[in-house]
Amino acid sequence: MKIAVPAEIDLGEPRVSATPDTVKRLVGLGAEVSVQAGAGLKSGITDAEYQAAGATIAASAAEAVTGADVVLKVRRPVAEEISSYKRGALVIGIMDPYGNEDALRKLAEAGLDAFAMELMPRITRAQVMDVLSSQANLAGYRAVIDGAAEFGRAMPMMMTAAGTVPAARVFVMGAGVAGLQAIATARRLGAVVTATDVRPASKEQVESLGAKFVAVEDEEFKQAETSGGYAKPMSAEYQAKQAALVAEHIKKQDIVITTALIPGRAAPRLITAAMVSSMKPGSVIIDLAVERGGNVEGAVAGEVAEVNGVKIVGHLNVPGRLAASSSQLYAKNLYAFLETLVDKQAKALAVKWDDELVKATLLTRDGAVVHSNFAPKPAEGAAQ
Repeated sequence: MKIAVPAEIDLGEPRVSATPDTVKRLVGLGAEVSVQAGAGLKSGITDAEYQAAGATIAASAAEAVTGADVVLKVRRPVAEEISSYKRGALVIGIMDPYGNEDALRKLAEAGLDAFAMELMPRITRAQVMDVLSSQANLAGYRAVIDGAAEFGRAMPMMMTAAGTVPAARVFVMGAGVAGLQAIATARRLGAVVTATDVRPASKEQVESLGAKFVAVEDEEFKQAETSGGYAKPMSAEYQAKQAALVAEHIKKQDIVITTALIPGRAAPRLITAAMVSSMKPGSVIIDLAVERGGNVEGAVAGEVAEVNGVKIVGHLNVPGRLAASSSQLYAKNLYAFLETLVDKQAKALAVKWDDELVKATLLTRDGAVVHSNFAPKPAEGAAQ
């Protein structure tokens, strides 16, 4: 059983899919682990550390993946990468399948069994495999650090002989994993924190972290959560009421962090140009959804835009801005999942195709796209 860890070819991706700790564990499962030279450098991991953990170092990606039964990736491999993968190999990573049907078709045509870690079901046994949570947690923390860095004032209240510096006001929009970590981090830095979310359960979570909850709490709000724990799209009427409340609240804020994303959809627009204009010069907005179109009107992916003195921060790949920490957690997510695909006695791959984790994450198999959300639909009128 050979497991390959190639370097990410996307120049904006500093994360790596294995650490010395997970390499050691993979070797313990009976695997031969091949790591491409330099794969971990951007995450602070040297080739020597991988070797000490039991990996062999390959001079190139092609050498690393030659004959590999499993390829561990951060991002979905592109055509030039998969051409060197052997047919039947398991490819596990963050596949970003929504809207990328052509890329999934190419994975299928290459005969690969591709697994999307971000589709992992949110059930108890899969918590340790939840890449969305592990990476969003770090993104929420980094959002506050980035906001504090762009903000031209101190975060906590400071009483000095020369006068008092007021505490910064931080407003977090979306109280999922990223939002809750942002709240906790901003509170630790001494800010006065408020937060909003359309999910009723989030109110107690927000208040437990010492922040004030801001929302229109009507009947629709009480029903605004799916069985999977995600926010439901809200009616136009509710959105208008909530927008009015937020518009008034946002005028007084120093730092606003938006985190709202619904899987498979464009990011909902939370902050309009008029709201941005109402904020004080020197205020900062961090848009964590910028890669999906953004929550903020005027956000520019990969840039810090400025509108009437208000900075709109649109950093890409925010978890990657903490590459060492995010790689550490991501590699553990991958290992925990891969461990379920291995027969520990035989020290060989033994995928249970009917396992709920496999069925939820498997995108392609036997030359076809097999996931129900992404498989091609039969043409209308075609024979069933």
